[in-house]
Amino acid sequence: MIETVKNIITNVLKAIYQPFFFALVLSVFVMFFVMLLDKYKDGTFKDKVLTALKEWKNRFLKTAKFRRMFYLVFFVVMLLFKTMLNREVWMSPLRNVIGVWGFTDTDGNYTTEIIENTILFIPLIFFLFFFLETTSKRTSKFLAVMGRAIAISFLFSFSIELVQLLFRMGTFQLSDLCFNTLGGVIGGLIYWITAKIRRV
Repeated sequence: MIETVKNIITNVLKAIYQPFFFALVLSVFVMFFVMLLDKYKDGTFKDKVLTALKEWKNRFLKTAKFRRMFYLVFFVVMLLFKTMLNREVWMSPLRNVIGVWGFTDTDGNYTTEIIENTILFIPLIFFLFFFLETTSKRTSKFLAVMGRAIAISFLFSFSIELVQLLFRMGTFQLSDLCFNTLGGVIGGLIYWITAKIRRV
């Protein structure tokens, strides 16, 4: 009887815990949108929503900075959803700190985890640098780009791993940190090459 009650409580808490952070983030964005609607004084709520959507579309079509910011935010939300918001609770987040360094996990099963962790950060750094072009006049020297790519991808990955550890949303793994950073370096390299091509 006690085991059954324990399982029920655990399952209920998991069911609440899994969508909690996604619901929190989405609610914040929705409320920002509602706050934005307050600047439109005339018309019904429906009219205000339609006006805001038209303004969004016009800004997306006409403003490069807005488009680049959208691409960056879209990918960051996808990344956070995959790495943190859509994860089950782990009872032991430090179970495998070293992580996976090959194409088989600790149980000998085939895995593509190292490829996924590398690919995950390539668009992140590329879109981030692509957006930063519109906000600052940073140097595009190779070593400067690579240095920023390493620092940003490492810190971003470390933050994700730390949150996973603190909130038990996955496992803290050094291999994730390494391959995420490698992906960031590749993203920085792709950005540097495309920036050079666009300036020719």
